[in-house]
Amino acid sequence: MRPFDDAGIFQFPANAGGIRKLAVRGGGVTVVSSAMGLAVQMIATVVLARLLAPADFGLIAMVTTFSLLLSNFGLNGFTEAVIQRKVMNHGLAGNAFWVCFSAGLILTVTFAVSGRLLALFYGNPRVAPVAAAMSLTILLTSSSVLHLALLKRAMRFTLVSANDVAGRAVLVAVSILLAWKGWGYWALVAGSIAQSLSQCAGAWFMCRWIPGRPRRRVGTSSVVHFALHTYGRFTVNYGARNLDNVLVGWRFDAQSLGFYKKAYDLFALSASQLTAPLGNVAVAVLSRLNHDQPRYRDYLLKALSLLAFVGMGLAGWLTLAGKDLIRILLGPGWDPAGRIFTFFGPGVGAMLLYGIHGWIHLSIGRADRWFRWSMVEFGVTSLLFVLGLPWGPAGVALAWTASFWILLLPAFWYAGRPIRLGIAPVIAATWRPVLASLLAGCVSVAIIPALPYSSAAGAFAHMAEVSAAFATLYLGAIILLHQSVAPLSLVVRLAGELTRSSRNLVLSPGDL
Repeated sequence: MRPFDDAGIFQFPANAGGIRKLAVRGGGVTVVSSAMGLAVQMIATVVLARLLAPADFGLIAMVTTFSLLLSNFGLNGFTEAVIQRKVMNHGLAGNAFWVCFSAGLILTVTFAVSGRLLALFYGNPRVAPVAAAMSLTILLTSSSVLHLALLKRAMRFTLVSANDVAGRAVLVAVSILLAWKGWGYWALVAGSIAQSLSQCAGAWFMCRWIPGRPRRRVGTSSVVHFALHTYGRFTVNYGARNLDNVLVGWRFDAQSLGFYKKAYDLFALSASQLTAPLGNVAVAVLSRLNHDQPRYRDYLLKALSLLAFVGMGLAGWLTLAGKDLIRILLGPGWDPAGRIFTFFGPGVGAMLLYGIHGWIHLSIGRADRWFRWSMVEFGVTSLLFVLGLPWGPAGVALAWTASFWILLLPAFWYAGRPIRLGIAPVIAATWRPVLASLLAGCVSVAIIPALPYSSAAGAFAHMAEVSAAFATLYLGAIILLHQSVAPLSLVVRLAGELTRSSRNLVLSPGDL
């Protein structure tokens, strides 16, 4: 894709079929690619859990807790600034690129030399060389932020999704190969670097744009300020969402952190595989509707209702079957992770819905309000982590679940104030799936007691029984509460549209 014409003006995609068609097409591609990415990651998890020790994963988590924060500079900030801004040209994008790249270079060097401090903090000397190696991912990521942002602004989600899936495949292939060769935790380090390199090369190949030399241009300061507000919010939110890893690694050890991290990954992946990719599509669409309040509210509330249906069903199922799923995928050596996940499960649906409030802030251009709200989020979540720490990793997991339910409605109230959304429409769009999941979960536990088992076959049998019971009860409760099958019909119809649109994931010569 060539994002700018000969005059340096950004080329918007042809709007054939309107916003809805573009949204469904982008949603279909991102959902399918996310499913592919999740499948690739699950394969990696299953294989690597049998090649590496829990302490290896814990050691890498000690480092990536900090390196991912730095590598997201620009990725969370400049991406949203490029998507949301009304006017974007070659010169303005070039200035943003050099700001992002320069910051990435500084952060790379800083993190590489700070490895010894991290090693002292954790009391683990192996942390220092791992940090030095992982610093390369920061520079590589910063080099591709603007190219990926321009692809998203042009709504070329097929290319973005293909690049993401390819990068994950490289990560998995390199990590598994080197782990099989006996590299230990260095296999995970090499895989992460290979992924960043692959995605950087793919972004430059798919977006045929070379930034010009930086010059003073109108709009540069506003782009940077928007990006800093967004990244500031991301930093505070990231701190809240990763303080648990820091506390568990510091209070206990690498093995405990390894168990906790695997349970958290299942918790976070179940939501992020939906909200993270769809967020780019939603912000791009809502940003073009923020001057048409009725359509804006209609799109937002429909998305909220649909994700509530999916999220609450997922939360109920994972709460009941998550322990079995971990035993099947990772083996009996990871049973402590399954016990921890039991406390994560009830928060999956709330986590999925909570992320949607950010769509409002970004689409109306109020990253500053999003940043201020993140301070509240950080305070509440941190306090709950500290309160849960005496009960070990399971107590921290329960704190996560509590934080999402406590913050959910206040977050929508604050985000919706500039557009007078209120919380009544939010409650109306979500209460039925919440109640249906609670009722179906309680009845499932009552009719299918958890019996002890010692094999993967026993775990699979129990998971199958619970899954069948919960799915039947949940769908039945949804129909009764709505007094119709309309919600199910909507999901089926939308799934069909997404599936047809997802065929765009196969690249044609015109995409390149």
